[in-house]
Amino acid sequence: MIVKRDRVPEAPHRRQFVGQVGGAAATLAASVFAGSSAASAESPSTSTVVAAGPTNQRVTQAFNLRVAMANQDAGVPAATNVNNGDDALYPDKGGTFTKGLPHDSFGRVDLAAYGTLKTALASGKFSDFEKIIMGGTKKLNGPQGGMAFDLEGLDSAQFGQPQVPPAPPIGGDQTGTELLEHYWASLLRDVAFTDYGSSALATMAATELGGLPTYTGPRNNQGQVTTDLLFRGNFPGETLGPYISQFFITPTSFGTQPVSQQMASYLPNVDYMADFSDWLTVQNGNSTGHVNYIDPQLRYLGMGRDLAAFTHVDVLYQAYFVAFLVLAGIGAPLNPGNPYIKSRCQNGFGTLGAPDFAGSLGELATKALNAAWYQKWFVHLRPRPEATGGLVHLVMSGQGANTDVKPSRVILNSTGLEQSFKKYGTWLLSQAFPEGSPVHPAYPTGHGAVGGACITLLKFFFDGSFLLPNPLVPTRDGLSLEAYTGSDAGRLTVNGELNKLGHNVSFGHGIHAGIHWRSDTDTSLMLGEAVALAFLRDRAKTYNEPFTVQLTKFDGTTATISNQSSA
Repeated sequence: MIVKRDRVPEAPHRRQFVGQVGGAAATLAASVFAGSSAASAESPSTSTVVAAGPTNQRVTQAFNLRVAMANQDAGVPAATNVNNGDDALYPDKGGTFTKGLPHDSFGRVDLAAYGTLKTALASGKFSDFEKIIMGGTKKLNGPQGGMAFDLEGLDSAQFGQPQVPPAPPIGGDQTGTELLEHYWASLLRDVAFTDYGSSALATMAATELGGLPTYTGPRNNQGQVTTDLLFRGNFPGETLGPYISQFFITPTSFGTQPVSQQMASYLPNVDYMADFSDWLTVQNGNSTGHVNYIDPQLRYLGMGRDLAAFTHVDVLYQAYFVAFLVLAGIGAPLNPGNPYIKSRCQNGFGTLGAPDFAGSLGELATKALNAAWYQKWFVHLRPRPEATGGLVHLVMSGQGANTDVKPSRVILNSTGLEQSFKKYGTWLLSQAFPEGSPVHPAYPTGHGAVGGACITLLKFFFDGSFLLPNPLVPTRDGLSLEAYTGSDAGRLTVNGELNKLGHNVSFGHGIHAGIHWRSDTDTSLMLGEAVALAFLRDRAKTYNEPFTVQLTKFDGTTATISNQSSA
C-alpha cells in the first residue's frame, strides 16, 4: 500500500497573509516567467510592480525582485511525496518510527500514544505536539523544522520524488541487505580502513555483501565488492584513493588559528545496546546511564569509530566549512564561471568571493536540514536500524510471534548476523553511542542533506576538476599522516573528494555508528543537492555581476547557474 501525505494545511491567519501578498503582486510580468522552470536563467523584471510604501528606486527594485522570485518559485508545484506503506501495513507499527513513545516488553509501541503522534503530524500544530504521550525523558527532535517556511529557494513541500523516493520496505531484501551491512560495520568499527585488506572480517563482509543482488554499494569491473570498496559511496571519484577524504585530514588554518585535523575519538571496543534491557530502555526514551569514553589521544580519522565520534557532536556544516578552509589554503582555483577570474579591476568579496563562500555554507545548511525534517516527520517515518535489529532479535530468539514484521531472510540467514551474535550474545545491532540514534525518524538523514547542499555550494565556488596535490593518508595508529602513493594518487579531484566527504560524514553517522541506513545517505545527499540548486538559482538573481557557472552533480550530469538571459 502506498500512502500519499500532502503538506499540512496552513493556519487560517497564514493563508490570509499569503493571499494579500499574492494579490498585490498578481500583476507581476507573468510573461517573464510563464512556462519557465526553476532552472531558468532569465533575470526577473524589476519594474512591473510598484510597492505601496517605498519611493526610493533601489528599494523598489529590491521589492520587485523579491516578488518576482516568489512568483517564479510558486510556479513549481508541490512535489509528490509518498511513503513505502509500512505504516499502514503492520498493525503493531513495527515498520514505523516510534522511538521515545512508550513500548511494551517486546518493544511494541503503545497504540494510543502512537495515535497522539499521528494527530500532531496531521495537524502540524505545535500545541498538538505538546499533547503526545511520551515514554520517558527523551524529547522528539525538532519536528517543527519540517514545517518552517523559507524565503529563499523552494519550500520543503516542493521537494520529494524523484530526490526522495519511498524508503525500502522494512520486510524487503534491500532493507535486509542494508541491515546486514550495519552488522558488518559494527564488527569492523575498530579496524583501521588501511587494514581492511588484511582483515579476515573485512574479507568475509565484502564476500557476503558482494553476493547479494540487493547490495547497492560500489563494485569493481568484475562486479565484486572488494575490501577496498566496503562502506564507500557510488558517486563519481569516490572509489579512488584512501577511504578518508583529503578534506577530512589535510591540515589547514582558520585565519591565524591552525587546524591540524587531529580529532578526539572514543575508546575502542566499547559498544552499546546489545543487551535487550538496554535496547528497550532506549526505545522508550530513557537513558541507560552509560556514557561514551573519550580517547585522550588526538588522532587523524582512520576507522569507523572515529567517523562515528566526529558525527556525534559535530556542528551542522563543520566538515564542509573546513573543506572550504582547505581549498582556500591550498589555493584551489575558482569555478571557471566566476566572473572575477577575468576581471581587470575587481576581486570578489561579499559576492562571489571568500566571505560569500564562508557565510553561504551556514545559510544553506539550515535550509537543507529543514527540507530533510519535512520528509522525516511528515512523509516517511522510517524506523532506525536499531529498532529493526530488535525485530531481528525477537525472531531469532523464538519470539517472532510478538512482532507483525517478518524481516528478510537475507539478514536472518546471514554470516554477519551470526558473527555479531558470537561477539555480543544477542541478535541486536550494537551501537556506537549509548543512546543509539537521535529521537527522530531515519529517512532521509540531516547529515546527508546538509552535506549534499554544502558540497554543491563548494562546487559552485571552486573548480571541481582541479587535481589535489600531494594526497595524504593517516598512519595505522592515526598519529600522523604520510604520502598516499597508490596508483590513483594523481587522479584525486576536488569533486571526487567532496563526494567522498559527504559519504564519509553521513556513513560515519549512519553505517559506522549504526543509526542510519545506506539509502538514507544516498537519498539525502541528492535532496541536499536539489535544495542547493534551487537556492543558487534564486541567489544568482541577486548578484550584480553577470555570470554563468556550471558544476557537476552527483549523478555526473551538469547543472548551470546563471543570471544572464543568454545562458
